[in-house]
Amino acid sequence: MKSVYLAVVVCIMYEMFTIGLTNFVPELELEFRKESSVEVEYNYERIGEVKKHCKPVLSSASEFRAEDNRIADIKEELNFGYGDWRQDLGDAPIVPFDDRDIPKNLLQAPSNTSSFWITDIDHAHRTKKYVSVSGILMLGMTLDTSFAERPYEGSPRFQIWPSHTQLSISFEGIYTETKQNGGERVMCLLGNAMLPSRESDSNNPWEWLKGSDLNYNQVPLLQDDQILLVLHYPLTHTLTNRVIRGELKSLNPKSNAKYFDQVHILAQMLKSTKYEFGSEKIVSKACDPYPYRDNLMNAGIDVYKGDSFCAILEQVTNSGDFTVVPNWKCNGTDDYCSKLGPFVSDKEIKATNGSFKDVILYMQDVRCKSTNGHQNASAARVAAVFRAAPALEDQYRARWRSGLSNMTLAAEGIWNSSSGQLCMVGCLGIVDSEGSTCNSRILLYIPLSFSIKQRSIIIGSISSIDESNKVYFPLSFEKLVRPSELWNYFRVSQPYYSYSKIQSAGVILEKNEPFSFGTLVKKSLLQFPKLEDTDDFLSGLSLLAEDLTLQISAVPDPFPNSHPPRIDIQMDIFSLGPLFGRYWHSGNITIRGEDTPYHTRAEYTEKQLLLNVSAQLTITGKDNSNFTVLFLEGLYDPHFGRIYLVGCRDVRASSKILFQSMDLESGLDCMTEVIVSYPPTTARWLVNPTARISIVSQRNEDDPLYFGAIKLQTLPIMYRKQREDILSRRGVEGILRILTLSLAIACITSQLFYLKQNTDSSPFISLVMLGVQALGYSLPLITGAEALFKREASDSYEMQSYDLEKSQWLSLIDYTVKLLVLVMFLLTLRLCQKVWKSRMRLLSRTPLESHRVPSDKLVLIATLTIHVIGYIVVLIVHTVKTSQMPLQTDKFIDSRGHSQTLREWEIELEEYIGLVQDFFLLPQVIGNFIWQIDCKPLRKLYFIGITVVRLLPHFYDYIRAPVPNPYFAEEYEFVNPALDFYSNFGDVAIPIIAVFLAAAVYCQQRWNYEQLSQSLTFRQCRLLPAGSRVYERLPSKSLETELACDVNGNTSRKLELDNEE
Repeated sequence: MKSVYLAVVVCIMYEMFTIGLTNFVPELELEFRKESSVEVEYNYERIGEVKKHCKPVLSSASEFRAEDNRIADIKEELNFGYGDWRQDLGDAPIVPFDDRDIPKNLLQAPSNTSSFWITDIDHAHRTKKYVSVSGILMLGMTLDTSFAERPYEGSPRFQIWPSHTQLSISFEGIYTETKQNGGERVMCLLGNAMLPSRESDSNNPWEWLKGSDLNYNQVPLLQDDQILLVLHYPLTHTLTNRVIRGELKSLNPKSNAKYFDQVHILAQMLKSTKYEFGSEKIVSKACDPYPYRDNLMNAGIDVYKGDSFCAILEQVTNSGDFTVVPNWKCNGTDDYCSKLGPFVSDKEIKATNGSFKDVILYMQDVRCKSTNGHQNASAARVAAVFRAAPALEDQYRARWRSGLSNMTLAAEGIWNSSSGQLCMVGCLGIVDSEGSTCNSRILLYIPLSFSIKQRSIIIGSISSIDESNKVYFPLSFEKLVRPSELWNYFRVSQPYYSYSKIQSAGVILEKNEPFSFGTLVKKSLLQFPKLEDTDDFLSGLSLLAEDLTLQISAVPDPFPNSHPPRIDIQMDIFSLGPLFGRYWHSGNITIRGEDTPYHTRAEYTEKQLLLNVSAQLTITGKDNSNFTVLFLEGLYDPHFGRIYLVGCRDVRASSKILFQSMDLESGLDCMTEVIVSYPPTTARWLVNPTARISIVSQRNEDDPLYFGAIKLQTLPIMYRKQREDILSRRGVEGILRILTLSLAIACITSQLFYLKQNTDSSPFISLVMLGVQALGYSLPLITGAEALFKREASDSYEMQSYDLEKSQWLSLIDYTVKLLVLVMFLLTLRLCQKVWKSRMRLLSRTPLESHRVPSDKLVLIATLTIHVIGYIVVLIVHTVKTSQMPLQTDKFIDSRGHSQTLREWEIELEEYIGLVQDFFLLPQVIGNFIWQIDCKPLRKLYFIGITVVRLLPHFYDYIRAPVPNPYFAEEYEFVNPALDFYSNFGDVAIPIIAVFLAAAVYCQQRWNYEQLSQSLTFRQCRLLPAGSRVYERLPSKSLETELACDVNGNTSRKLELDNEE
């Protein structure tokens, strides 16, 4: 028995520390290694063939000049990525495209993308006119972004999968320079590739692609080394000379299966190449006289006129794209108003009817050179490429594409600090030396003044230079600013915010601010985010703005019965009081007079602590076409934690409604009332830490701009100081686990001492009851799950306290919990051992009356029967409650990030096991009735104390009442608490039943079976059967002495010695 006991202890200790170390070791950052880079040797054995096929290139090549150092830089300057390619119409396409999985109604066409990398330069065998080079060309047709990776240099390959095709070709050849076409850098290369095999039928050349048993890793290929590539680069990079042109053709005869029609490549020079500003004549077409007088200059918006224009422009353009503004002011024909400026729109953009929904404008390859202007004014010369992309095009690929087309404008212009206007000329597509396609004027500003109607860090327009023959309505674009970005853009100049809706927000406050006894109590007992005692006023405002910022998921309020769609909320605070953006004392210029604590300034009375606030609310994921973004302005009341706001939504895309509504402000509908309520910073564990958002239209229901009220409740949020405190929710629950486990250990220890003094009662303790407890203690040690408070975990809360979970303090709590659970498990095993030995001792003393020794067989059968029936009832109830809900996925992500599959009945079984532990006294109650006890086997401190320990999580859960996370059932291992017995009803019902079982045990031990039977007899009706003498307690020590010398004496002495040990 001792050896078995020791083995169990060793196994449990090993499991505990193994799992503990597994959970303690931080996750290593995974590195995706590229294919093993075998050293490639470049022999240039085909130089003879190269000279033969590149004879026209060599004949026009000029000698390299000694002072030119361009050859040393060609490996960096002559690469290009995400260029365009097209193939001549014919009967021999070069690659197929698998479009079987593409929806038929998808308007987006696959992009023909090309990239080129120089892999080696043979400086050792350089001549006066050429140098040998090697490179890789990648041609692709794709709808995704996986084309960006540089291919493996070892050997060419062809790859295809649904919606993506790519062909890599290895080349070796020569690099030359010529004076033709204004000066060019030319590469002529011979290539080697594995081409996909075509069928003989030119109408259906890729028949093998349509097979149902297609293996993408075993497509038919043909090796071809008769491929010629000629690339032309401009010698100088200018507005009219910036395009890379290439021709890829097959040297095989047309009758050869390896032949393909000629491919044409277009791309741009990399940003690492030097750009030469020198197109003043073309620029003057759009910008002479300067500045050009437009509507933006007369709109009353202050613009940037400082010395750091180039730095700000590059930062803004690198951080994202521009939004195209709908042509809401256009009152011409539909064809005229639906044009996307000078760009040649595709059918997808034309389908927007001038709203340009989700159309993106990129400003690529920005070159900005600061110069000195007139009368010491700051000036700059700017060049860039504007690229328009439809909504369905992959944004990452569109951002980096370098080909010039009818959706691009090559631009160059000037900026001067006297006006703050950037004026540029725009040239559509490929630009010739005369600039014949340069017919657009581009104006761009960087505003310094912001308001509820002006939230853009970039505003601009594209219009026709020829005002007498306007073929399109001027196209406007903008880039909305985020407050966290402002300090990056403006280090010296100070942007500012102008409030205009404070009076309207005050009306909303007076209408919704409650005044009652409850609000007075709330105001006195609870605290909400407010200004803190910081060193300066602006720092306090910045910290408060951080607390008021929301970026979290939300659910409808009240919580619906059906599974709600996922809604993401992002509320950015733009300004708070005089502070615009964010403030860091070391990085911002302090506003004069605002550098002292607010509470020391006389003008800040309690009434004046209402703070002006402006914000931007973004709602995504909700099936609502009314709006996705709201511009907000109003008042924040720190006494009640509420912001009362006027909301403006952009309705410029609804051009037909605009003409019917006369109360719009610059295309914005500002008749929206928004109230945001924040949770208190105090009493966090008793009040739901969730924010509530109410959005109500103030228009009449028959107004075309009216929308129904929207009420949302966020998932639990955490304020800045609460993130800094170590007492995260997991930390608090860890401390509660330690306290409850310590209480349970004390109860079990008291029961062990009790059995030493009352040995005759030991056989009447149910081994099934002890087994249930031991099973409950061992499972956390083996599986690594939490012992208590498991189900209260919250996704958003745990994600916000992710760093806290890694702290040594929480690791210490986890180890302490595991150690205490191990102690409880061992103490429970010791109880089992004592009960088992006491029964064996009784059996040895009465070998002929074994039926009088208490047995758990009937107890086990009865307990299993009750719990099986209960589990079936739980499944039925759960099925009825979820029958109206959509089917939920049976996959979840466990705490280690691994995807697991769990069926519904397994989820319920896991939770029902916890319920079995809560009802641990059920086997003892059944055993007491079967054995008709006349003793007190359990100490009151033991069974009452353990009951309290099991019920504490339910009390905690009921008092705290956290908002359920509706997304657990989709992604995480915790299900929606509203769907199981761990709901508020369960947190009340389970403790009542557990207390009833504890009361039953108390009554059974307080009065013997006969007394209970008489008490529960009503006239002739007996609730309990008549008493039996089967389990009557056996004589004690006098009889034990006589039985010591019988045939079982040896066994008796052995058991007594074991008991003494």
